[in-house]
Amino acid sequence: MTQRYAVSPRETAGMNTTELREHFLIERLFVADDIALVYTHYDRMIVGGAVPTDQPLALPCPPNLKADYFLERRELGILNVGGPGQVSVDGTTYELGNQDCLYVGKGSQDVQFRSASADEPARYYLLSAPAHAEHPTTRKTQAEATPVEMGAVETANQRTIYKYIYAEGIQSCQLVMGLTQLKTGSVWNTMPSHTHDRRMEAYLYFNLPAGQRVLHLMGEPSETRPLWVSNEQAIISPPWSIHTGCGSSNYAFIWGMAGENREYTDMDAVALDQLR
Repeated sequence: MTQRYAVSPRETAGMNTTELREHFLIERLFVADDIALVYTHYDRMIVGGAVPTDQPLALPCPPNLKADYFLERRELGILNVGGPGQVSVDGTTYELGNQDCLYVGKGSQDVQFRSASADEPARYYLLSAPAHAEHPTTRKTQAEATPVEMGAVETANQRTIYKYIYAEGIQSCQLVMGLTQLKTGSVWNTMPSHTHDRRMEAYLYFNLPAGQRVLHLMGEPSETRPLWVSNEQAIISPPWSIHTGCGSSNYAFIWGMAGENREYTDMDAVALDQLR
């Protein structure tokens, strides 16, 4: 498990492209037959990916957690962006198809990831935050996540939002998680932009066609910074930063948050004429 340390807006304003990517972009999360984990010092969020093929993968407990098992003091959100698979939690197996979600509560000790087929493996995106109370392990399929239609063709941001782990959905201590799918011909996400100083956010961009890219904008509204992002790469977004993106094609992204609350609507809007 690698680490990413928190940096301030003043430090970020002076970074070059390489430094921005080193601090805020996770370039490789999905590795066959492995679990990749990145520990961020923004609200102690862990971002990860698991790709089992013909053998199951067990969720490890890295030494720097100083715990007997990974979820001793944590909760976990899992969202599958690959082929069908199964996740077992302390002996109970949950089927996860593409874009299905599983919440695993604090105190769960044995978490195993499997794929239904090694030729089309599951690709599990993982988000974990510290937890102070236990909530039941709960599965929600994409069909069960009530879609919310937002945006318009005229503003190139027509999209469907699926909420999984949030105040009115799967219960958690502080983790919030869902995904957004842009319609064909729409390329802008999270526009108008916003910040939420009360919680950090992580983005995974996926379903991006080969050769296409997303231009992710971060930084303070008065001091924005660009990052070019490829398919299945993730962004660590500090609480003080905007998060807005524009793709060269339509795409999808998973959003996840940890911090002061689980209210999906908690955001401080930034008007377009305020961006620099």
